[in-house]
Amino acid sequence: MAQPFVLLKTAVFSALVPGSVAGIVPWLLARRDRLEFPIPVGVARVTGLGSILAGVGLYAHTAWRFSDEGGGTPSPSDEPPELVTGGAYGFVRNPMYVAVLLCIGGQALLYRSVLVAWWAAGCWLGFHNRILEYEEPHLAAKHGDAYERYRERVPRWIPRQP
Repeated sequence: MAQPFVLLKTAVFSALVPGSVAGIVPWLLARRDRLEFPIPVGVARVTGLGSILAGVGLYAHTAWRFSDEGGGTPSPSDEPPELVTGGAYGFVRNPMYVAVLLCIGGQALLYRSVLVAWWAAGCWLGFHNRILEYEEPHLAAKHGDAYERYRERVPRWIPRQP
């Protein structure tokens, strides 16, 4: 069971880091953007809000898994001591990043903002490089064979067809 202090640290980290990357920055970019996607406003609102809600729900699920299953937080300085493989982590290895990208992409649609879409692409590239250069080698060193088996079974970004 997740400890209250771990949940508090998770909430603070989530508000500061993903809240900035997936909330404040896209909002600021959209306010400055003079280019708009040629998407009807109604379609943009519905699809954008759907993507944002899916991203927030997925993020909440993954943050809970980190706290409850892993005993840690999403913060790299307070990572779970246990390898988290349940829930959404059974379908893709990086659902927390997917959640953040869903939120940013949803805002690109909601605001019909080209700049926010570019921000989403840049974030994905940054996330992907961090995963390749730091997270996967770190998890392999920390969890050994358990991580290697998990890596063989679960794809990095896109779930496999059953």
